[in-house]
Amino acid sequence: MTFFKILWFMDALAAVTALYYFFIGIADGTVSSRTIGFWLLVMGIFTAILLGSIWLKNQQYLGLSMATLLIIAIPALLYLLFILIASFGNQRWN
Repeated sequence: MTFFKILWFMDALAAVTALYYFFIGIADGTVSSRTIGFWLLVMGIFTAILLGSIWLKNQQYLGLSMATLLIIAIPALLYLLFILIASFGNQRWN
């Protein structure tokens, strides 16, 4: 149950980050009529995964619920690892 909450929090944090970039894009004009479909699809996927995992957990499918959350959690963790390595590693990027 605790692992479910950790995964759900990570997914919610990724969704809030995507929502932040969506609103920044609206403000500076990069989210236009050409790209709004993609953004709505991304926001719909985040919503479906977060709400679907809660529904699956309430239906006593905890394993399937956590597997659903891993769809976002694994790429988010890999990206976090990349950012940490790029930030704290003494690499030359030129």
